[in-house]
Amino acid sequence: MSRRFSELNENEILALAISLEQEDSRIYSDFAERLKTDYPDTAQMLRTMAAEELDHARRLTACYREKFGDHIPLIRREDVRNFVPRKPVWLLHSLTLERIRREVATMETEAQRFYLHAAKRAASPAVRELLDSLAHEESRHVDLSETLISGLKQSGALEKEALTAQRSFVLQVIQPGLAGLMDGSVSTLAPVFAAAFATRDSWDAFVVGMAASIGAGISMGFAEALSDDGVISGRGHPWMRGMVCGLMTTLGGIGHTLPFLVPNFLTATTIAVAVVLVELAAISWIRHKYMDTPLLAAGFQVMVGGLLVFLVGILIGSA
Repeated sequence: MSRRFSELNENEILALAISLEQEDSRIYSDFAERLKTDYPDTAQMLRTMAAEELDHARRLTACYREKFGDHIPLIRREDVRNFVPRKPVWLLHSLTLERIRREVATMETEAQRFYLHAAKRAASPAVRELLDSLAHEESRHVDLSETLISGLKQSGALEKEALTAQRSFVLQVIQPGLAGLMDGSVSTLAPVFAAAFATRDSWDAFVVGMAASIGAGISMGFAEALSDDGVISGRGHPWMRGMVCGLMTTLGGIGHTLPFLVPNFLTATTIAVAVVLVELAAISWIRHKYMDTPLLAAGFQVMVGGLLVFLVGILIGSA
């Protein structure tokens, strides 16, 4: 059963502090292990902080044994009621560099607050002095993190890490998402507009469009997930890529399908054509921004492909 922090006595506060420092050290080491290949400078910073947290744990342990003996009770964060819970983000398969840095800053701020409150609860001067000292060092850690990041900026290491992060984002999110958006936007044009012009009925076109969009999304999602496990290529977790690709495929098809909810066929078709133009323009812009394709070239390629599929759908539907 958990207890309030105000109910802990001095030896229990020290035991909790030891547990927290050991936990933080392990988390920093886990972060460093995740980042060591792509972000070696930040990984080294985290290893340094992990070593300092272990040193804090050793000092707390020495203080505890000197005052209370060798047995240290196991008191963890979750054993203290209303203690700030810590989400296990370090267990996630994918962690961005910026997310890790934010998590580190939060951890250090929480540690500083803990030591400030713990020092007020300490009865003996020696324990109070140690806790005050650790509170000061935790605040220095926040400054150290900012200083090291500033140093990484000056050395150019941070810029390299940002470029690596951007490349990973493009490989793991933009590429599968763009492939899905292109497939959903372009490949569903023919069946949607063929059904529209064959039946001259908005609802029939809507049903065909929804079926084509969802079916294409499922197909593209599985195809992307099964194409590459991401270990060698660095393209990330296959099922995450598959989900991104599948959702964007469905979205690309639904965009020009929803206008056919409008009962009037001519109005629905006009809106759908306008939506198609917006979709193709968005695809061209994404290719230009993330794939370094010249905007005019990207627009020409996408527009020509979309126009051909669009005309095929109209010709078949009107036949």
